[in-house]
Amino acid sequence: MTDPVFFVDRGELSAATAGADFDLTGAEARHAVTVRRLRAGQTLELVDGHGTRAACEFLRGEKDAMTVRVAAVAHEPAPDTEFILVQALAKADRDLQAAESATELGVDRVIPWQADRSIVRLKAERAAKMLGKWESTVAAAAKQSRRARWPELGDHVNSTGLTALIRSTPETRWFVLHESAETSWGALRAEELTAATSIGLIVGPEGGISEHEREHFTAAGAHALKLGREVMRASTAGPAALAALCALTGRWS
Repeated sequence: MTDPVFFVDRGELSAATAGADFDLTGAEARHAVTVRRLRAGQTLELVDGHGTRAACEFLRGEKDAMTVRVAAVAHEPAPDTEFILVQALAKADRDLQAAESATELGVDRVIPWQADRSIVRLKAERAAKMLGKWESTVAAAAKQSRRARWPELGDHVNSTGLTALIRSTPETRWFVLHESAETSWGALRAEELTAATSIGLIVGPEGGISEHEREHFTAAGAHALKLGREVMRASTAGPAALAALCALTGRWS
């Protein structure tokens, strides 16, 4: 059974050293003590979401405070190639399902996108609440998958904003996943992908990406790409493409 993972603020965990005791208070300590019911001698890990991982032994805890003994501290570097998922807002929380699965698959940045055909319409007064829901989903998935380096959650964009983002980041290889694209996934070559510093995947909503959006994105520098013969749900396409990228670029080697 793998050790449970708990989040610690980056500034706090930087003070952790092997052999020393470390005190943690707040929601994460409360979860460890009252929900997970950790007992003396059990092992756990603390992460800061920026690559630092501390292997620890639980010593004692009460309510919302616990003390652990640090056995080892390691820092996991950022991957050579950054993976970005631009996920269109979708109904029935399928957008959140995509963000959750993408986090478990190692995505480095997630950007919510208000597409032209998104059934879910985001109003300004709801933006903070919506981003909070995405943030908690990504955080839970990062802990479940025991990641030390958590994905960055970008601000939501509309199609105009996404076009500007593509145009302003020529160092990123942007792919628009589209069922009518002439280029298929099989045309990609591992050596071309590993040479990129950043790869972005753009996934549309239930109604698909409009031709207007597709034209603007490709004109800005993105490439239309078809995953396969099957048409996938909004919650499936991004994670499927990320899994393929992990295999092609050597992340899983």
